[in-house]
Amino acid sequence: MNQTQNIQESKKPLITKKIMIEIKDLKKSFGDNHVLNGFNLKLFEGENLVLMGKSGSGKSVMIKCLVGLMQPDSGLIKVMDKDISTLNRNEFDKLRTEIGFLFQGSALYDSMTVRENLEFPLRRNKYKFGNITDTSELVTEALERVGLVDAIDLMPAELSGGMKRRVALARTLILKPKIILYDEPTSGLDPITSKEIIELMRRIQSQYKTSSLIITHDVDCARVSSERMILLVDGINYVEGTFDELYALKDEKVRAFFK
Repeated sequence: MNQTQNIQESKKPLITKKIMIEIKDLKKSFGDNHVLNGFNLKLFEGENLVLMGKSGSGKSVMIKCLVGLMQPDSGLIKVMDKDISTLNRNEFDKLRTEIGFLFQGSALYDSMTVRENLEFPLRRNKYKFGNITDTSELVTEALERVGLVDAIDLMPAELSGGMKRRVALARTLILKPKIILYDEPTSGLDPITSKEIIELMRRIQSQYKTSSLIITHDVDCARVSSERMILLVDGINYVEGTFDELYALKDEKVRAFFK
């Protein structure tokens, strides 16, 4: 396909920026099911990169390989210029404190209040903050960023879907990560709440100068949040470019994402 090279050439200024995540020729198969067939990706410092792919296309497998939950068959994964395959457990744990993850289902601890949910990563990740005796300031600051200070003593069961997503994002922000991975951030939300979450993501990227990899099948989320997009088809990065560049392509596999 010729479009990929042409679109990439239009984005050459990004090459001067620091690479936060680099994936080269990533391959992963399960028996005869070749999920990733030489996937490539670069996330640059300070950008919002959207990765779109249909269900079963390998998005989740790629993320699991990226965060060390699954071993690829072959390929290179570098995070902040560190080859993750060469890191020991302590080194990888330290690196993970620089990576925030917003899970699709928010993944809050049901038995903990909002305050306790935010305190948990602070106490678990002592690599960054040491032994913290008073977490109040950090918890309040993170909740202020997402507009939910008044929910600090509520239980997850008392929160709406959108509020849960905001609390989960606050819990991600509390470690002040350099990279945030968003897994279907608008999934299961109504259109109004989805728009609020997307705008919040953009505001956080601007305020914290984070580098964000956004996994989504939501076309509106991709259109509003992305500075650059990759379409994952047949286990490879089929085409890259801005939303408008990809939307203008006539290729049938690309058009299927925008129907």
